[in-house]
Amino acid sequence: MKIHILGVPMDLGAGRRGVDMGPSAIRIAGVADKLAHLGHTVVDDGDILVKSPEQQRIRNEKLKYLPEIVRACTLLSGKVEKIMSAGEFPLVLGGDHSIAIGTIAGLAQFCRRHKKRLGVLWIDAHGDLNTHETTPSGNIHGMPMAASIGFGAIELTSVGGDFKKLDPKDVVLIGTRDLDDGERKFIRQAGINTFTMEEIDKHGISAVMGRALRKLRSCDCLHVSFDLDGVDPQVAPGVGTPVRGGLNYREAHLIMETLNESGKMTSLEIVEVNPILDNRNQSAEFAVELIQSGFGKKIL
Repeated sequence: MKIHILGVPMDLGAGRRGVDMGPSAIRIAGVADKLAHLGHTVVDDGDILVKSPEQQRIRNEKLKYLPEIVRACTLLSGKVEKIMSAGEFPLVLGGDHSIAIGTIAGLAQFCRRHKKRLGVLWIDAHGDLNTHETTPSGNIHGMPMAASIGFGAIELTSVGGDFKKLDPKDVVLIGTRDLDDGERKFIRQAGINTFTMEEIDKHGISAVMGRALRKLRSCDCLHVSFDLDGVDPQVAPGVGTPVRGGLNYREAHLIMETLNESGKMTSLEIVEVNPILDNRNQSAEFAVELIQSGFGKKIL
């Protein structure tokens, strides 16, 4: 497989600084060499240039840093579509989770052009289903899933083209455990497939992944968006918005191993690694281990 690494060093969508250093931390942890060791061809396409918060001002408290986030996501969308059109694999490194607006937009453009169906496996402690009308913070990293299924500010929903990027029935949330009231209502009304940590505790991650992939079996392209805060902070302390009670080490690896065995994953992004909050790059190194499992590394 030919894998393109694409960094998006952005923390404009988050409530605290530091996740803009995530792509560098993951590279320092050796992601390219370790993927090459598995037999893949790896091309590092560098980073999208993103202005820092100090270079800007907040124009709308409900949509903080909106113009720059839209600009960066639009660039990302075009690059992802180009990689997909070449028959190659985009590996997007964040950055906060608002970058998923651009990643999914690029994938949706590709699928629309080639009459393919896009599905998304969203591994995250949060639903990211807020809009500018429901957000308690104004941080856009809480909005990418809502924007991708056509809800929220037009500037976000129209990144990569003014069309709905995803059908809610082609989305599966895994590891969810921290939802706002508006997000709970949204999930029920939209019928989004959601496997909370409670369900993982009851049924086990293997059964949950089996059910998740069955939900997405009709999708031609499967994007995996892995927010590292989906994992418990004891395993990955260096994340933007840590929440206790997340996936453990083996559960996270089994998700990626199952995806590799399925052969369904066609794109991957890893987001919210925050080196400022980390312990000796522990979380970035763990992210690289997960990526390796997703690309074929096995115990035996």
